[in-house]
Amino acid sequence: ARGPGPGAGSLGSLLSRLPLAPPRRRTASQGQGPPEPPLLRTSKRTIYTAGRPPWYSETGAPVGEAFVIGLCGGSASGKTTVATRIIEALDVPWVVLLSMDSFYKVLDEGQQALAARSDYNFDHPDAFDFELLVSVLRKLKKGKSVKVPVYDFTTHSRRREWKTVYGANVIVFEGILAFANKELLKLLDLKIFVDTDSDIRLVRRLQRDIMERGRDIVGVIKQYHKFVKPAFEQYIEPSVQVADIVVPRGGENSVALDLIVQHVHSQLEKVRALASAHQGQPLPATLSVLENTPQVRGMHTIIRNKETSRDEFIFYSKRLMRLLIEHALSFLPLKSVTVETPQGTTYEGKRFHRQRITGVSILRAGETMEQALTAVCKDIRLGKILIQTNHDTGEPELHYLRLPKEISEDYVILMDSTVSTGAAAMMAVRVLLDHDVPEERIFLLSLLMAEMGVHSVAYAFPRVRIITTAVDKRINEEFHIIPGIGNFGDRYFGTDAPPACTDSEAMNC
Repeated sequence: ARGPGPGAGSLGSLLSRLPLAPPRRRTASQGQGPPEPPLLRTSKRTIYTAGRPPWYSETGAPVGEAFVIGLCGGSASGKTTVATRIIEALDVPWVVLLSMDSFYKVLDEGQQALAARSDYNFDHPDAFDFELLVSVLRKLKKGKSVKVPVYDFTTHSRRREWKTVYGANVIVFEGILAFANKELLKLLDLKIFVDTDSDIRLVRRLQRDIMERGRDIVGVIKQYHKFVKPAFEQYIEPSVQVADIVVPRGGENSVALDLIVQHVHSQLEKVRALASAHQGQPLPATLSVLENTPQVRGMHTIIRNKETSRDEFIFYSKRLMRLLIEHALSFLPLKSVTVETPQGTTYEGKRFHRQRITGVSILRAGETMEQALTAVCKDIRLGKILIQTNHDTGEPELHYLRLPKEISEDYVILMDSTVSTGAAAMMAVRVLLDHDVPEERIFLLSLLMAEMGVHSVAYAFPRVRIITTAVDKRINEEFHIIPGIGNFGDRYFGTDAPPACTDSEAMNC
């Protein structure tokens, strides 16, 4: 955090210490690299911002709405620094940092020309697309996924690629006019105004615009006096009246930040609960268990035996996976077709009438099932989801996501080696639903499931088909399936499980 230092009242003194590099040439390609990764780095840890809230009602929907913190303040007042400090101190698994800068309006040719001469007012309310901003924030608050524009400050335009952002338990929204719209104010649960000395803000703006955005010092100062300063006095400074908290000195004010964090924690504690399991009820009709033939039981005996060597464990696991995949394919919709045989006669058969099947593995253990899937499904597309447990909170977290394009048109085979509580499977299903995959086209496949996981997934998503080779009765206090097969991923890959690690479903540590 950069707060006011000695001599803060002297603009000349601060300017003399500002490292002003030559401005970069403005080119159309500048700032057009790959989209930002879905994460936020703080001094202590990395927080993933692409994900679902892990708390669900009994219908599979998120419990309650996200808590939205609004941060307002003048340009370069340190809003992003304050946001980062709050997020770091909160230590919650799911957070979205949304910047108002992403919602500048698309400029026409005349406005582009004015912007190139530093004659366009980017600090006026009319410069922002409030309709899109309110729509995006409203959806995020309800836990839905949204597309957020990516603004290129070097070309004063939106990039072609928009980034996907998912709902979270906390949303931090920051912007110079965060309090300037009535509909926007209704979505903010906590309103914070970051108050920083005007000289400090000017110096920071000079450094940022020259070093990061390729502007020249004359243009920056011209724009500041013509637009930035008047807009602050007319629109931004008066909005301090609606703020719940005013934070002088920005990120340096640790007392104010501690109070903010305590308040947010107290609000979050009111709405956190995982979906309950429905023990004792009959297994759901959407569950299909591979027939327990002597052959299947024999393979289970081998992979459940702790004395089984890794080579044998892999060999018989693969055999079971192949049988499981073949069994799952029998539930795909088939249509009757007539073909001619080499002998010149006809045969009445069946054919899969949908265009595509996509396999999605829950990393890392679910990835072991991909080979069996590709062996029986020609030219199948594959996607991957990485879900892990936060050992401090006990909640599942989405760390990585790669899905094929237009997956909403496919039947999706979702694969994980074991399912105990069902938390990771539920999160993976919600990710697929966010990408518009119909619930009835999702097949959840697992070598072994616990009754608790079956009930949780089936109750939350009654149209998802659940397919496994066996269902065990219970799980222990560490969420291991009993009798189970141990940590599938560690046994398959030959790695040692960390002491606090649960089985592959909770959550593929």
